[in-house]
Amino acid sequence: MALVPENPDDEGDLKRALGPWHLISLGIGCIIGAGIFVLTGHAAAGYAGPGVVYSFAIAGLGCLFAGLCYSEYASMIPVAGSAYTYTYATLGRFLAWIIGWNLVLEYLAAASTVAVGWSGYFNNFLESSLGISIPATLTSAPIALTGFHAITATGAWFNLPAMALIGLVTYVLIVGVKTSANFNNAMVIIKLTIVLVVIFACFAYVVPANHAPFVPPNQGEVGQFGWTGVFRATGVIFFAYIGFDAVSVAAQEAKNPQRDIPLGMLGSLLICTALYMAMSYVVTGIAHYSTLNVAHPVSAAVEALPGTAWLAPFVNVGAVVGLSSVVLVLLLAQSRVFYAMSKDGLIPPAFSSIHQKFRTPYKGNIVTGAFAALLAGLLPLNILGELVSIGTLAAFTIVCIGVMVLRVRAPNARRPFRTPFVWFTAPAGVFMCVFMMAFLPGDTWLRLLGWTVIGLAIYFLYSAKHAHPPRYSIKNLPAE
Repeated sequence: MALVPENPDDEGDLKRALGPWHLISLGIGCIIGAGIFVLTGHAAAGYAGPGVVYSFAIAGLGCLFAGLCYSEYASMIPVAGSAYTYTYATLGRFLAWIIGWNLVLEYLAAASTVAVGWSGYFNNFLESSLGISIPATLTSAPIALTGFHAITATGAWFNLPAMALIGLVTYVLIVGVKTSANFNNAMVIIKLTIVLVVIFACFAYVVPANHAPFVPPNQGEVGQFGWTGVFRATGVIFFAYIGFDAVSVAAQEAKNPQRDIPLGMLGSLLICTALYMAMSYVVTGIAHYSTLNVAHPVSAAVEALPGTAWLAPFVNVGAVVGLSSVVLVLLLAQSRVFYAMSKDGLIPPAFSSIHQKFRTPYKGNIVTGAFAALLAGLLPLNILGELVSIGTLAAFTIVCIGVMVLRVRAPNARRPFRTPFVWFTAPAGVFMCVFMMAFLPGDTWLRLLGWTVIGLAIYFLYSAKHAHPPRYSIKNLPAE
């Protein structure tokens, strides 16, 4: 038995142009960005102190379990759609819609959120390096959220740099996936170089007193430092790890997906976890964690020390480049999820329309880019940031469950990559994801509930009426 396409000839639309290094670079391009340049400081200052190093390790372990399950799926169903397509093949249309809707939230909101973070570093770079100042009315959101119900006007018009970045990235994606991947490769090389220089140059300036205590004592509330703070920070910084998931979305454009997708996912995950832990250790060592709750924590930390201040302009460049590549990979992944859902009839056919010359889902790119630009221009970071994490964790949970279901329903299916110790790995992935979700703030759960209600309305009003039979199903074929 194996998972095979209902219409194999229908799967030749997207161009297979990506090798293993392209895919590892895509993963690194998405993972190394907001986590290193923004979330490290936020999580340390608000939840975990230097213990954020442990938070990155725990989140990386949860991602490893989920990534091993993803890799088995991706090697069996090497097409666009990621967890959405996998769930449709094993658990049915309704759960597939829930996952697809969560992936829409994950990628679209994450791309918008990262674009807003990019705007802050870009504006700081223009002012500090070039003496150019963009008016405040054009660099921030017109609304602010101080609580779940408290929305206030800021006086700004819209975040122009964030919208411009999404427009540029959307154009690059329309031109072609290989062009996009090569563009991403160049950005990855630049930002990895800067990240490694910061880690090695600043290591000698680590002050042991800044790491004492490594896990600050709890402040009397769950999630406010102590080990519960470390666990809450794990859920918050999980946002930084969604890049390895984005690799699987490009499976239909991989040259050898059965081999390259697992390499891309797990390789990028292991590399980035090591870099996250090293960077968070160094940053909380050269500056006290209480000073890091700023828009540019890494550059703020290196600026505070005379011996490392020279690094600040390079950090700003690395952040501008790094966050650009994150937005590129997120929007690439979003358009491919829309492509897969459109192929199944759950959303309008325009989202699977392929450009005659570039062989990319250009209409989906345009719609995705327009919505992402709107969100980035009008909404602040804190409205959607944690919601991205909870949506991602929900998708990962169902992937881990689906792999176990598939082992029972199709035990003899050909599996080019097999999840090792699946009856430990998959339950461990479920536990880690649910564990991280449990420590997220209550407001995040309320927003997820609202998003789910909207998704259910779309499903019953449109998707259930227009859905096609699944393109992938379990067939009786010779055993492996």
